[in-house]
Amino acid sequence: MRYSVSHHKLNQILAAHGLKTGDAGGIDKLFGGNDGYYWFGTVRDLCPPGKTISWDDQYSMVNAIQAHENATAAEDEMKPQVPSAANIAALSKVLGDPI
Repeated sequence: MRYSVSHHKLNQILAAHGLKTGDAGGIDKLFGGNDGYYWFGTVRDLCPPGKTISWDDQYSMVNAIQAHENATAAEDEMKPQVPSAANIAALSKVLGDPI
C-alpha cells in the first residue's frame, strides 16, 4: 500500500473528522492517542508546503518520519521520540492512499 502526506491532505483529514489544527485533544485521538498531536506536527513539518511526499510502503513511511524526528531532535539537542504502535497504526490509516 502507498502512503502520502501533504499539508492539503492533512487539512482534509482534519476537516473530515470535524477538527481544526489547534484541537490538540481531537488530533491526539485521531493520530493514535498519547502524543498523537506531536506526531501530526512532526509529519506536517516533514512535508514542505505545497508539496506531496509519498512512500511505497509503511516501513518507508515510518523510517522517513523517524529520520525527520531524529534530525530535528539533534538540532534541538534533545533525545528523539519514537512513535508508539498506536501512533504508527493511526498514521498508516490516515495517510494510506486509496486504491
